[in-house]
Amino acid sequence: MRVSKSVRFCAQFKDTLYYASVKALNRHRFYRGLSAVRQEDPELKDVVAYLDNLKNYEKIGVPTGAGTDSDDGFDLGRMTRLMQLLGNPHSKFQAVHVAGTKGKGSTAAFLSNILRAQGYSVGCYTSPHIHSIRERISVGRPSEPVTAKSLNLLFQRIKMTLDQAVENEDKRISHFEMLTAMAFKLFADENIDIAVVEAGLGGARDATNVLSSSTLAVSAITTIGEEHMAALGGSLESIAIAKSGIVKRNRPLVLGGPYLPEIESILRAKASSMGSPVVSASDSGNKSVIKGISDVCGKPCQTCDIVLEIENDLKLFIQLFNVNLRMLGPHQLQNAATATCAALCLRHQGWSISDGAIRTGLEHTELLGRSHFLTSEEAEAIGLAGAKILLDGAHTKESAKSLADTIQMTFPKACLVLVVAMASDKDHVSFAKELLLVRQLEAVVLTKVSIAGDNSRSTPSSLLKDSWILASKDVGVEICEIGLAKCSPFPKNQVDSTAKKQEHRTIALVESSYEDTVRIVNQMLRRRGRNQADNVVVVTGSLHIVSSVLGSLQR
Repeated sequence: MRVSKSVRFCAQFKDTLYYASVKALNRHRFYRGLSAVRQEDPELKDVVAYLDNLKNYEKIGVPTGAGTDSDDGFDLGRMTRLMQLLGNPHSKFQAVHVAGTKGKGSTAAFLSNILRAQGYSVGCYTSPHIHSIRERISVGRPSEPVTAKSLNLLFQRIKMTLDQAVENEDKRISHFEMLTAMAFKLFADENIDIAVVEAGLGGARDATNVLSSSTLAVSAITTIGEEHMAALGGSLESIAIAKSGIVKRNRPLVLGGPYLPEIESILRAKASSMGSPVVSASDSGNKSVIKGISDVCGKPCQTCDIVLEIENDLKLFIQLFNVNLRMLGPHQLQNAATATCAALCLRHQGWSISDGAIRTGLEHTELLGRSHFLTSEEAEAIGLAGAKILLDGAHTKESAKSLADTIQMTFPKACLVLVVAMASDKDHVSFAKELLLVRQLEAVVLTKVSIAGDNSRSTPSSLLKDSWILASKDVGVEICEIGLAKCSPFPKNQVDSTAKKQEHRTIALVESSYEDTVRIVNQMLRRRGRNQADNVVVVTGSLHIVSSVLGSLQR
């Protein structure tokens, strides 16, 4: 009977783990820092302490219906009253408002950099952050996060007003509402030319939706997916309705997509009711393509042609050939096209934005934790010298599929190991199914990290293991659990029709404490006996595990 390489690898690695468990290991200082929480700048200790006393839904989870335009939704009036106390700073600058299930942060980053490349002073507000709350706010011509000094000075200057607002609202103001208010106040004080604002949850009842038609230049909706389903009404249709709440009267709406036909109909109907012209980055006028993958400064980038010819509500046109995007994958090309459509809408309104600025902005966009490759020096620092390390905060079915497509496009012949940690309110099985279909996948290490500095939404690795085993049965991939006495193939009646189309593969599955994760991955790769350059390690499942890895590098 022929035994596959993957099965032999599982058996060999079981022995490796057994002997390692009875031997005291001298660990690199990196391991000791892995589970440490985010480290904020000491100058922001008063700001962070103040915000931490407010309700933080990123830590505790979002209530059912909170993002819907209903009696259960967040009280946008509370945010309006907070803005009034601060002198309505959001009325003092033009803005582009970006919502969507996935891609809104990348689209906001692309567009901000396009505008900065043209020479505009830009305020950009996004969420969440990796290391510091400063990352959520950038202001001026550089794309760097706001300085701790600037944020602290703003806070000290307006603290009495914030105190009054908290008292007036019976302490109901949230962490996100307060930070949004501070960002808008900073943008107004810095006299920016334009802001690019990412919605936090949904759209209609999100704190950022205090932006009005008088100052909104463009709204954009990137994608509609199933994340935060309960908070946004329980269906894709209700999610689309919630996100369409950012559409403002007579202001253009950019659609990213692609969407299901019934979802696009909801978005277009809302735009029609508001008299808003629609520009779609997914219609037949988008002829953008990925031409290939190349290496730039030791990191892969994708060379693309971005060709847009919009002829419906607005007539827009651009041709950019051989654009080198540092953000990888077809989904990032679509985000780039969506941002380009928004830039063209601004140009149609009279903003000076050259094709060269669009190219420069797109090519210089990078985001922490999204298509984020570590340098060879960073890989060596964490004990994985020679391996390619990709950090990506994917945590939904859709983003997992995008990540899978990116891996297979960029590393078609690599040996792939995944390191996964997830929040408890995500669809673990659907996430796992997409990644189990990656042909190069040989092992998965499941672990646990804190979520937004708290463990209440963390998922134990044992529960993740159950989800991956269930997902493996659905897609017909055999799981070999490291540490069990044997690995048994799944009965044929548990494999569906999709599985029959898959080649037979066996994937090693390991539960690990976070402190031991890198050591175990390193042992796996060495045991595999391949050239380290052929090995790819992808850390994914949430931005919080990405944050932990990057935080250890900072230390």
